[in-house]
Amino acid sequence: MENQERLDKLFLELASESRLGILHELQPADLRMQEIARRLDLTDTETCRQLQRLADALLIQKQPDGAYALTQSGKLLLQLSHSFEFVRKFKQCLNTRDVWRIPESFVNRLGELSETNLTMDTIEALNNMELLISETEKYLLCIVDKPIHAINAKATEKIQKGVTIKAIFEERNLSYYQKIPETKGVLEKRIISQIPATLLINEKSAAVNFASIDGRADSALFYGKDPNFLRWGKDLFNYFWEQGKHFYRL
Repeated sequence: MENQERLDKLFLELASESRLGILHELQPADLRMQEIARRLDLTDTETCRQLQRLADALLIQKQPDGAYALTQSGKLLLQLSHSFEFVRKFKQCLNTRDVWRIPESFVNRLGELSETNLTMDTIEALNNMELLISETEKYLLCIVDKPIHAINAKATEKIQKGVTIKAIFEERNLSYYQKIPETKGVLEKRIISQIPATLLINEKSAAVNFASIDGRADSALFYGKDPNFLRWGKDLFNYFWEQGKHFYRL
């Protein structure tokens, strides 16, 4: 019960927009009270009160020069808060997603997607995926569960220009993807039994569509250029690339 009460108090400190704003402002560098008040458009009195609450919660500490800094606990809590922000921001869409198809370690890192954009429109989603492929200059990593002809055509153009493409396909669509010639160093393919999510990623952008709970195809696409999202996407792709079987012909 005591531990639960302490956790409740911790969540209470994070429930305030101004207190959370202070933590974010202190993430890059230490700041004095007046600078924090200016950046967050708060009165000195309100800023002082919120700083004291955060200090009492051991999330920040006042330095000898008068500036405030995050404690180690504050840094860790702020890092973990990105996952809460992602869920809060996209909770309506996430209620229809089966994110548990991806490994739990990647679910725990969903905060890295907090700066992505979300579209639920089919045309916009396809346009974003086509644009991502069109802008590819060096490499394209993709996980796809079914043929998307418009995207395949764009990818074929890139292959002809020497762009490196690595693709993971779902085994039940093997016969279709066998039609696409594999060339080591240009196009490499692997298969897995079930696609966890549709993923496209190049050197600049990423897009992911998590499987829906009811199994129906839809257009809920997260996309963006944030470095954290790109890192998450690359790591997820490499995980399933290592798990996948080498492509073969029937």
